[in-house]
Parts: sequence; structure tokens; C-alpha cells
Amino acid sequence: MTYVILHALAPIFVIMILGFYAGKAKMVDNQNVSLLNIFVMDFALPAALFAATVQTPWSGIVEQSPLILVLVLAMWIMYAAIYFICTKVFKKSPQDAAVLTLTVALPNYAALGLPILSSVMGDAPSTSLSVAVSIACGSVLMTPFCLMILEREKARLSGEKQGSSLALLPVLMWRSVKKPIVWAPLLGVIFSAIGIKMPEIFLASIKPLGLSATASALFLTGVILSARKLKINGPVLLSCVAKNLIQPFIAWGLVLAFGLSGQIAVTAILMIALSAGFFGIVFGNRFGVQSPDAEASLLISSVLCIVTLPLFISLTAALH
Repeated sequence: MTYVILHALAPIFVIMILGFYAGKAKMVDNQNVSLLNIFVMDFALPAALFAATVQTPWSGIVEQSPLILVLVLAMWIMYAAIYFICTKVFKKSPQDAAVLTLTVALPNYAALGLPILSSVMGDAPSTSLSVAVSIACGSVLMTPFCLMILEREKARLSGEKQGSSLALLPVLMWRSVKKPIVWAPLLGVIFSAIGIKMPEIFLASIKPLGLSATASALFLTGVILSARKLKINGPVLLSCVAKNLIQPFIAWGLVLAFGLSGQIAVTAILMIALSAGFFGIVFGNRFGVQSPDAEASLLISSVLCIVTLPLFISLTAALH
């Protein structure tokens, strides 16, 4: 099992190292990655997420509702807790806290979900469906929280007239929903729900974009990391422990509370037990927000995953 996990993690580290090298060698300007960021956030990732959700049968999504419930609650609980600690205890700015929090709360479903779940559950259609549902949950029900905070602080810093947070909520939500990274997977879910099937030629046309999504996002993350120095501090240590240990146990508690068992229970826990994701860092960079703690957490969490994932795979064996 350790080999399987290493096999799944290897592409992540290799691609990030290539991006890191490209940045350090000045092959890519690591101080100005706006063009690469636009490609990743506005084209590649939205195309991948739309394709994943629009091809997921609505009946399958409904059958996965217990999984959706556990994933969303585990992510929301972690997001609320880490954001509160970052802003109140560590006195981080809202933007920095939002980037770090999304990095911790949203697991790396896109890169690790399918290889890890396939190794445990087998290559059944339900495995791919579970991963697609997990990605949709994260992109539709998690990323808007981070985007709204980043939009709010961007407006505040630019001197825009500010009202109450409640009054600003519709505006912030609209700004978030307008971004392709949010509306693309949401549109896919809507199409799936009402039974609209996209023409095969269209799906074939955007497939290359989707295939490049994870690789380009990891390469971009490596380029961003090449401009920083890795620092380990309190927020980083807390984030890694919370992501790799506490959040999976939260998912486990939810599984027990809802009386779940079998494949759904194991899938929910293992999906949450994946390492930290890269969405937060990529989002932050798009808004000009640098979070060294989020970057360090991403790297350390990915390394720790080599130890913690086999632990949870062994512990969940009794739930099969």
C-alpha cells in the first residue's frame, strides 16, 4: 500500500519540482505568473471540473448523497476552525487566513483521489463517480468561501464603499460565481440534474484542457514556491496536524454519527484523509496574496500523507 501511495504522490512532487526548477532557473518569471494563473484558473481547471460533473449521472450523484454530506461537513468544520484560529490566535490577515484555510480544508481530490481510491476499492465505475462527486463538492461548496473573503478584502483595499457584511454578501457571492472555477462545475451539476447531455465532440474538444489541469496547477504551484523560502512555524504545524490527522477523524465521527458503513464510509474517510490541496495557493496568487504558511503546509502535508494515509487505510478496513 505504501508503494501505491508513493506511486500516486510521485507525479505531484515531480511536476512541482519541475515548476520549482523552472522558476529558480529563471526559465519562468516566478515573480509574475499571471498568464499561467489565468490559464489554470480560467481555462484548464474549469474545463476539467465541468467535464467531471456534466458526465456524472444525476442518479449517481443522488446515490452519493451520504458521501456528499460527510465531505461537506468535514470540510466546513475544518474551514471554520482553522480560519478562526488563524485570524484570532495567530492574527493573520483575512486574505492570508483564507488561502491557508482553503489549502488545509480542501483535500487534494484532483491529483490523489482516483489513484488512492482505486487501489483500495478497485477500478469500479462507482470509484470514478465518488472522485467526481468529491471534486464537485470541493469546487462548488468550498471554494466560494475563500473567493468571497478575497473579493471582500480586495474591495476594501481598493477603497470601494463598504456596507455591512450581510449587505455585501450578494455582491461577493455574484463575484465568486462569475469566476469559471465556480460556475463551470456548477453548470455541469445543473446540466446533469436536468438531463442535458453535452455532444461528444464538445467533450472531446475540451478534454485536452482538462487533462492539463492538474499538471499545470502543480507546475504553477512549483513556480510560486520557487520564489519563497520554506518556513515551519506554529500555523504550519497546526495546519498539517489538522489536515492529516484531525480532519479524517472528524469525517470518521460523522460517518459513525450518520450510521454509515461499507464503501461509502470508507470512501468518505479516505477522501478527507488525502493531503492538502493546491487550490488555495493558486487562488491567492490570482488575487496577489502570498501565503508562505499555505505553501509550507502543502509540501509538508503531502510528505506526511505517505505515513498517515496507510494508517487510515488500515483503520478503515473494519468498515468494509
